[in-house]
Amino acid sequence: MPYEVGSIVEGKVTGLTDFGAFVELEGGSTGMVHISEVSASYVKNIREHLQEGQTVRVKIISIDENGRINLSIKKAEPAQSGAPQRPRPPRSQGQRRSGAPVVWQGPKTAAPTEGQSFEEMMARYKQVSDEKITDLKRSGDSKHGGPSRRRGSGNR
Repeated sequence: MPYEVGSIVEGKVTGLTDFGAFVELEGGSTGMVHISEVSASYVKNIREHLQEGQTVRVKIISIDENGRINLSIKKAEPAQSGAPQRPRPPRSQGQRRSGAPVVWQGPKTAAPTEGQSFEEMMARYKQVSDEKITDLKRSGDSKHGGPSRRRGSGNR
């Protein structure tokens, strides 16, 4: 049976792996659903969403030059209104969505304005830098009991 990209067909899950599921389509061909194409919500364990022998509706999203069929369950479902059923795992507080660390940007007035001389920009840079260092020292002192309680200092 010839398959067309974009068509929605039914199939039977024949195998599960950590990275996806193999689905036997009508006509005997087998395609694969990558774990990212199982659900609109985050899927950590595919076995929580699919079981071998389960019948699923899938959309054919691509067929490569070797005849491998890539499938999607989430694209075969009608658009759902509302929030995903399972939220993504939380990011640590010091991380952006891209995984890059959050870096202090300073006050918004730190940007140079037109007409400033190099010396004025350097003076502003020094002021902002001093503010950052002071903030870091205060933060470090409060977390570790203050500057007088450093390791190795004092009488023993």
